[in-house]
Amino acid sequence: MALSEHYLTEELHPIDIVEYLATQHAWDFDRIAEDQIAMAVEGQWRTYSITLAWSGMDETLRLICTFEMEPPKDGLPALYEGMNKVNDQCWAGSFSYWDEAKLMVYKYGLILSGGNVASADQIDTMINAAVMSAERYYPAFQLMVWTDKTVDQAMQIAMSEAYGRA
Repeated sequence: MALSEHYLTEELHPIDIVEYLATQHAWDFDRIAEDQIAMAVEGQWRTYSITLAWSGMDETLRLICTFEMEPPKDGLPALYEGMNKVNDQCWAGSFSYWDEAKLMVYKYGLILSGGNVASADQIDTMINAAVMSAERYYPAFQLMVWTDKTVDQAMQIAMSEAYGRA
């Protein structure tokens, strides 16, 4: 039965839709719990760890896309300044840095209050937006923390279109 046919007969859980998409894209994934799935999506620069979790309490599908990054301590101020500039350009989602885990994180939440249901296209777009944003800004983040380039110079490298595989 096609996913669209399944919609006609019953409402799908958002994580079921994510699992279907991961299978269709041949992404490695692990259904951690009924409400959570983790997968690996290969990009041009990195393989990104993506976790989606459904919260029935606030009716939100949360996406977290991470990749490892261990900037030197003296590079952190530039990274934080750069993240502010990057986040000004990201309308759907934002970046943060988890210093303890040494992870760059892209976060997005799709609010589905009132019993709304996410479509496969919406969820696929969420995942693609996360990977494309990570691909677009990865080189800039690297330049900010590992070279003598200014944040503004590093931002110039951020491509207007990323060409990864999501």
